[in-house]
Amino acid sequence: MLLGNSMAFAAAEGSVSTGWVLGKLARPAPMRTSFVELRGSKLLKQPLRVSGEYRRPDKDSFVRDVRAPYPEVTTIRAGQATITRAGKSRTYALSRAPELAGLQSSFGALLSGDRTLLERHYTLATSGTQQQWQMTLTPKDKAMAARVRSIMLYGRGSELRCIETQSASAGKAAPGEVQRTLLATTARSAPASLGMDAMATLCHGGQS
Repeated sequence: MLLGNSMAFAAAEGSVSTGWVLGKLARPAPMRTSFVELRGSKLLKQPLRVSGEYRRPDKDSFVRDVRAPYPEVTTIRAGQATITRAGKSRTYALSRAPELAGLQSSFGALLSGDRTLLERHYTLATSGTQQQWQMTLTPKDKAMAARVRSIMLYGRGSELRCIETQSASAGKAAPGEVQRTLLATTARSAPASLGMDAMATLCHGGQS
């Protein structure tokens, strides 16, 4: 009986649920985390490496601060996005940019621990263990679903390490295109020579 209880306890320790992940990821504002992206293009010989910080200065705002290879700050607040680059700013409604709206409703809601907001915009599915877990967010909104097929989150324990966005067939992105964003310690430790294959390995929890 003791052995059976021990095995059940070990299984419970290793199992993961949506509630457990959301509880671990919640961070009160203000907070910040590093990020690294690689952007492929037929016009580029090598993928473009973009790095910077995501910030949540208060509970109602979300900032994407690109530091390299160019300075650009995107501030999302009150249903609007303001992009500042080269000393010029432009503001428009998030309804015109489903990707940015998705960034706020996914990453912003994760950091605030707002499961109600997440489930308003996405169908959630979680798998893996507490040491290495995955959560899939499938958009419910038709406008966003026409651009984004799914958002996959990869993490270990209380750390969200990578966001993998799968494009839909509609829109400017090529069908099946995947955009990966490394976060936190994974972003800070990413080598300068990081390629697309190594990026995928790091994103999925392996070593480059």
